[in-house]
Amino acid sequence: MTLSDHLNLRKLVQDDTDESDFLAKALSDSRFDARLINSIYDRLDTGVWIFDFDEKRIIWANNKALEITGAPNLTELRSRDMGADMSHSVEQRLNQYRQDFNQRDVSFSEIWTLYPKGKARVLQVTLSGIRLNDGRMAMLAEARDHHEQQPETLRSAEALMHTTVMISLFAMGGSPLYRNTAARAACVDPDTNFFSQFQNPADIQHLKERIERDRHARMVAKVRTNDGDRWHELTVRPCSDVVTSQPAYLVSEIDVTELHETKERAQYLASHDALTGLSNRTFLTERLSKVLAAAAAKGLTATLYLVDLDDFKLINDTMGHAAGDSLLQLVANRLKEIAGPNDIVARLGGDEFLICHLEDPEAEGPGWFGKSLLGTFSYQQIIDGRPRNISLSIGYSHYPDDGRSIDNLIRNADLALYQAKREPKEKCVRFKDTMRKRRDENLALKKDLERAIREDEFVLYFQPIAFTKTNRTVSAEALIRWLHPEKGLIAPDQFIPLAEDTGLINEIGAWVCRSVAQAQARFQQRGLRIAIAMNVSPWQLSDPEFTALMMDLPDVYGCDPSQISLEITENVVLGEIPDALTALKELKNVGYSIVIDDFGTGYSNLAYLYNYPIDGIKIDRVFMNDISTGGAIVKLILSLADALGASVVAEGVETVEQRNWLSENGCHQFQGYLYSKPIPEDRFIGFLEEQSHLEPVASN
Repeated sequence: MTLSDHLNLRKLVQDDTDESDFLAKALSDSRFDARLINSIYDRLDTGVWIFDFDEKRIIWANNKALEITGAPNLTELRSRDMGADMSHSVEQRLNQYRQDFNQRDVSFSEIWTLYPKGKARVLQVTLSGIRLNDGRMAMLAEARDHHEQQPETLRSAEALMHTTVMISLFAMGGSPLYRNTAARAACVDPDTNFFSQFQNPADIQHLKERIERDRHARMVAKVRTNDGDRWHELTVRPCSDVVTSQPAYLVSEIDVTELHETKERAQYLASHDALTGLSNRTFLTERLSKVLAAAAAKGLTATLYLVDLDDFKLINDTMGHAAGDSLLQLVANRLKEIAGPNDIVARLGGDEFLICHLEDPEAEGPGWFGKSLLGTFSYQQIIDGRPRNISLSIGYSHYPDDGRSIDNLIRNADLALYQAKREPKEKCVRFKDTMRKRRDENLALKKDLERAIREDEFVLYFQPIAFTKTNRTVSAEALIRWLHPEKGLIAPDQFIPLAEDTGLINEIGAWVCRSVAQAQARFQQRGLRIAIAMNVSPWQLSDPEFTALMMDLPDVYGCDPSQISLEITENVVLGEIPDALTALKELKNVGYSIVIDDFGTGYSNLAYLYNYPIDGIKIDRVFMNDISTGGAIVKLILSLADALGASVVAEGVETVEQRNWLSENGCHQFQGYLYSKPIPEDRFIGFLEEQSHLEPVASN
């Protein structure tokens, strides 16, 4: 098929050479046919060819083009796949040409280097668009040998084509004069003004000031590109346009987005907690200094709240670190939601958070904000898909009344937090000077407690449990005491909370287990068949070594598991301790009894009670006061125990009236100061042996 069948040949003529003028006239003359026109093209000293963008092939060429490309004939040239070894830069440039040709009637004059048969041939090429019969855009190329083949010129042209550095030339007003391939690929539009690409107008002003002062500028700025917003490192120098001799800007740009974002990420990680996204301790001091200074300048008050999660270690140990992380993230989000826009929320480490809260001096006063934090967690939270009761302890210090330096404020808030964790009723505590002395005492106590474990300074006391009708001992509760070498006998409420906080509770609990087993074996040897109850903390049940220890006790010490009961708290029954049910069932199979201690003070679910292997219930001492007003709650607990087939022991019985009421209403066992305080083992044995010689005493 002839050339005229495929092409609108009028559009092949793009320049004003004499040859082209001749062709233009010839095309309009009916005396010239397509064969003659082809012959004319073949006589031109200019190589002319048409490049198909989609096929990446030359679809037509004149004789001069065949000679330039080293092709023996047009058929062989058309068979060449130009895309096979085409560089990315050339392909990118061709796509830019097609885009420009589709948008407007435009031509480009450039220096190209072709490599027919491996030998470089430098050409001055004029490129323009031509529409094929099927409607697709192709490229018309007109090439002549470039005779000024200075090596530097040739190499710079090649470098500009292939470099990834974006090189551009702009008029002083910012209109584009030239863009290399990389720069053209990055810009949103070929006509994009240099200054319009900056995201931050302040960068433009800064750039102009630097050029005015230093005659050049270098900066990293956020710019709009074809790939969205990117960070570019720009170097700008004033120069002259070689074509117009007018002042211009020569701009080189390098995309440093990944490097910039990595740097920003590193800075963020250095100042923020990776898990919660809150400020960390490193960044906190700097931020607090600014916030406190601003508060003083604006006449605002500032309060530092230290927030600590109760029983976080237990959640981590029992539910796993993933659940612990979920809890920390939940708390962080809740704190951010309740904090004011000018407040600081930070994670200090572990399960401890800090909030610096600013408010007007006429507000409700220090502490109200902390109490609102407590209220936020007054209902169950969903942790790892399960509802959990999450409680907080909060200590706070007020600026400037409780300290002016950041270190003092945090230190004093920490002392208040320690007090809050010790007080079950007051969970939001403000710093007081007396707390320093208490802190020092507890630090000393912790060191002593570690020594006590090493030196075996603990002893067991036994509080008898008696029948309400006969007033005779039926069992006893084993209670740990610390025989301090200097301070004497220390009650468990003074060191057990500290042991739980410091993780020493498992070692102490193991000591109790072994000691109870040995005591029960000694009672058997004396012919005293007496059951002993021992307290088991949730931390012990979460320790996989606990069950193994209890299983070994009968073999190691010769004790009778059927004469030992394990007293657990209601949060164990609530299912908050994973695998607790399995552990308790294994222990019950060995012979141990399971008793719920301090019943009625928690939130026991009847379904949980029914599923657990419960043998007994101990009514908490607080309900003894209920007896004087009719004892409705105690009656309800007794009915529940009867339905479960569980025995009942009433704790904290201090009056004969209480004991008699219990006896009359079906509670058969009690313990309390009315009957006996906890006593050492030798006195307890004497107590039992003395009773063995007495006749049963009827209840009053």
